[in-house]
Amino acid sequence: MVLLLQLLPLLLLSRAQGSPGASLEGRPGDRVTLYCVGVSQPTRWVWAPSFPACKGLSKGRRRILWTSTSGNPTVSAVQPFVGRLRALGLGIRRLELLLSAGDSGTFICKGHREDESRTVLRVLGDPADCKAPEPTTHESRYLQILIPLLGLGLLLGLGAGILAYGLRRRSSPHPPRPLPRFVPLVETEPQRPIEEEEPKTAGDLDQEPVRTGGEGVGQNP
Repeated sequence: MVLLLQLLPLLLLSRAQGSPGASLEGRPGDRVTLYCVGVSQPTRWVWAPSFPACKGLSKGRRRILWTSTSGNPTVSAVQPFVGRLRALGLGIRRLELLLSAGDSGTFICKGHREDESRTVLRVLGDPADCKAPEPTTHESRYLQILIPLLGLGLLLGLGAGILAYGLRRRSSPHPPRPLPRFVPLVETEPQRPIEEEEPKTAGDLDQEPVRTGGEGVGQNP
């Protein structure tokens, strides 16, 4: 029991540091140490991401750090560990990495004789946030090319139809508009009402005086 308690710190330390075939776990923001053990003259570190989609990468190994001709560690400027990965001490036998989402993968230390040691790193949360890229089949590639071409053809056809319609409207003359019809206005005088003559009575007629016979014969004085 006492021996187990004495070995427990060593077990925890080996879990937090890389060793041949070791595995590490951590969260984004943690710092972990990668060890190159069993390699006589390490020359480079290679990373094989478990979830390359998280970093916008494709599958495969990538060289992340190597020793220059002068023996100084050199970090690749095109890899996702810029500013987060550095060598501890002389050489590249020990590396310190500031964890970030998507760093899960296998870190491989290689030597001149192609001997290597591996450390598997698992960043907690990566499986939930990242998905492995789906294999691309011939059908999916065909659809990726066909769908944009169909959309382009539809737009070109629609534009040609609109252009033809506009040219047809410009070329065809418009039918003449009918001239307005004017109706002459005839002024008519209002008819005066016909005045009816009142019938004359017998008293209104001029009658000549009736001459008698004595009035017509002159009397002798």
